[in-house]
Amino acid sequence: MKHKVRVLLVDDHALVRSGFRRMLEDETDINVVGEASRGDEAVELATSLRPDVIVMDYALPGMNGALATRRILDEVPEAAVLILSMHAEESYIQNAFAAGARGYILKSAMDMELVNAIRAVAAGGRFVDPRLPQSAAAERKKGGLTTRELEVLQLIVEGKSNKEIATHLGLSVNTVSVHRANIMQELGFHNTAELVAYAIRKGLVSNQ
Repeated sequence: MKHKVRVLLVDDHALVRSGFRRMLEDETDINVVGEASRGDEAVELATSLRPDVIVMDYALPGMNGALATRRILDEVPEAAVLILSMHAEESYIQNAFAAGARGYILKSAMDMELVNAIRAVAAGGRFVDPRLPQSAAAERKKGGLTTRELEVLQLIVEGKSNKEIATHLGLSVNTVSVHRANIMQELGFHNTAELVAYAIRKGLVSNQ
């Protein structure tokens, strides 16, 4: 018997997840094994369920889809992440692929496009929404901020002090200061307000 593609759905809207589940359950080769509404929940479920494909909303509260993807692939490197997003901007697509995603598809995709994307990434391929700009679709660069730096950046955007960030992440205040300095240097900012505005605009963090 042919192996079914085991899928984890991640979206903060229950109606959206329900719609995707109904659509995918019509496919004989796809099995939805779980649902998550937040990035941290997605990491926990992916680690326990070990799905073949994670259909990941980009705009999640607390931890966006790109950061959740990094965390998941640290634990379940064999999983394929397909990012679903409302954003067609290059920065979002770059963030997704830099995090290790294998596919990026717009939320307005037709039903069969999503199904085909899931099958493509499950088979080890890549899938980029054909409506995206070609320059963006071709972008695969790694680099940029580390997973830990993105976690620190998320908390900076939430207005937390270095001491609060240190407590939240279980780090020393000095380590957080170093991460903050590295983030500023990597992104080319000397001012926290400018850094926060840039991080939100470029989709590096969640602002929900």
